[in-house]
Amino acid sequence: MQILLVAALVGTLSNHHHAEAFSLQMNAKKSSSSDGIPPPFRAVASQPPPSTSTLGFQPPPKSVLSLRLASTATDVVHASSTSSETKQGTLGLLTFDLDDSLYPIEPVLNDANNAFVQKMAQYGYFINPQDIVEAGKRIRESAGKNGVAMSHTEVRMEAIRSEMERNMLQKKLAECAEDWATDVKDLTAPLKASAEKWAKGAVAESVVESIYSAWERERHHSAERHLYPEIITALQTIREEHPNVVIGAVTDGKANPMLMVFSLAPYFDFCMSWEDDAAGRTEFYKELGNVDGNADLQWIYKAAVEKGKEIADAKKELKKDIDADVNAPPVWVHIGDDLAYDVGGSASCGANTILLDLDEEYNQSAKLRFPPYNNIPAWNTASNNEIAHRKAMNDEAESMVDKRVSRLSMLPDAINEILNNE
Repeated sequence: MQILLVAALVGTLSNHHHAEAFSLQMNAKKSSSSDGIPPPFRAVASQPPPSTSTLGFQPPPKSVLSLRLASTATDVVHASSTSSETKQGTLGLLTFDLDDSLYPIEPVLNDANNAFVQKMAQYGYFINPQDIVEAGKRIRESAGKNGVAMSHTEVRMEAIRSEMERNMLQKKLAECAEDWATDVKDLTAPLKASAEKWAKGAVAESVVESIYSAWERERHHSAERHLYPEIITALQTIREEHPNVVIGAVTDGKANPMLMVFSLAPYFDFCMSWEDDAAGRTEFYKELGNVDGNADLQWIYKAAVEKGKEIADAKKELKKDIDADVNAPPVWVHIGDDLAYDVGGSASCGANTILLDLDEEYNQSAKLRFPPYNNIPAWNTASNNEIAHRKAMNDEAESMVDKRVSRLSMLPDAINEILNNE
C-alpha cells in the first residue's frame, strides 16, 4: 500500500463537525480533553471501540486505543466560533494519497515485477517476483523491531540482493559438488562457508541498483497507464474551481506524481514521501511494531503542511494580484483510501478528510487485508502483527471521516460540501 496530499492550508470551520480553524501555522482540531490541548494521535494495542458515524468529525472515543494528536512544537490555536459565525472556507491545501487512491496498486506492481524479471534475466538471474516478496517478509522478520521500520525501498533492494546471492550460491555449490563428484548435501561445512562468502562478493551493488531502478521506473509508467479514468477530469475541475489551491501528494512509498509527466505532473505542486524522513519513519514503524507502543502518524503531514505553506507564499509573491477572500479561512483537505494513515493521520493534524471507499470496479486491494475481507494481497510484506495494529487504528479513525465517496467523479462536490460546511 502506499498515500497522497492536495493541500488546503488550514483547518476548516464546520457547523456540525469542525468547530475549530486549522491554519498553515498548524492550528489543530479540538479534542475532548479537559485541558483543551489535543493529545497525541497514537494507536495503542487493545480492544477497538465500537465504530461510530463515518460522517462528520467527532472527538475520538475514550478508549485505551485512541487516535490522538501528537504534541507539536508549533502553535496550537483554537477558534471559539459558533455555527452561526462560521463562514465559507477557501480551498488552500489539497493532498492526495497515491496507491489505491489514484490508481489500483495491484496491476501496477504486477507490471513493475514483470519489468524486474526481464532486467534480472539480462544479468543472468532467473528469479520469480514472488520470491522477492517472500524474501522481503523474511528480512523484516529477521531484523526484529528494526525490520518493521525499514522502508519499502530498503526491503526490496535487500530482498533483490538476498535472492541474487542465494542464486549464485546454488550455482557455486552445484559446481563444487560436480568437481568433487558428490552431492551438494555432502559438501563439507568449510567448503559451503567458502561458497557463501564467494556468492556475497559476486553480487555487485551497481547491478542491484540497476535492477531496482528498472522496477521503480516501470512502477511509475504503469501507474500512468492504470490511472482511474475520472481522476484527470476531477483534478481539472478542482483547479478551475479553486485556482489558488496548492495540491500535493503524501505517500508511504516511492511513487511520485511529479514524475508522471504525461498525466498527473501538471496538476501537482509537490510530493512528500514517508521515505524522505528516515528518522521519523523509523520511529513511527518501531512504535507500530511494538505491542506496548504508540504510533505517531503526524510527522509526514506536518512536513506536507509546511511545504504547502511555502509554495502558497511563493505563489502569492509571483502573483501579487491573487484573488483571495481574506475573511474566509483557508481549508486543508486530505484524500485517500487508508483509514489509519490517510484519515487518522491527517485529521490529527487538522485536515478535513475524504475517504476513497471506491466501488468494486476500481479494484482497490490494500483494504482487502482487513475484515470483512481478510484477503492478503500477494504484494503485501506486512506481518500479521502490523496488520492487527492497523486494523485497530482503522476502527478508531472511522469517526474522523468527514466525507466518503464511492467514485472519483464525486470529489469536486465533496470538497465543496466541506468548504460550505455541509
